[in-house]
Amino acid sequence: MIKLTRLDRSEFYLNPDLIECIEETPDTVITLTNGNHFLVREGLGTITDRIVAFKSRIIRCSSSGIKPHYLRRSRKRE
Repeated sequence: MIKLTRLDRSEFYLNPDLIECIEETPDTVITLTNGNHFLVREGLGTITDRIVAFKSRIIRCSSSGIKPHYLRRSRKRE
């Protein structure tokens, strides 16, 4: 997930796999595959950098065999 900021400065996380297109028409408009639109403060370059960083983290973790902390099993204390 990538962190983005709406025009009203509220933050949200978006799954980049759902992005269909990104347009910069003074404001940045993200269109999702389901037809939803989001107006965000970040520019196209920032969004693409975050997507690349997100995807590279996934590839790095999957190739090393190390699971992210949120996928690890917690040990039960007895």
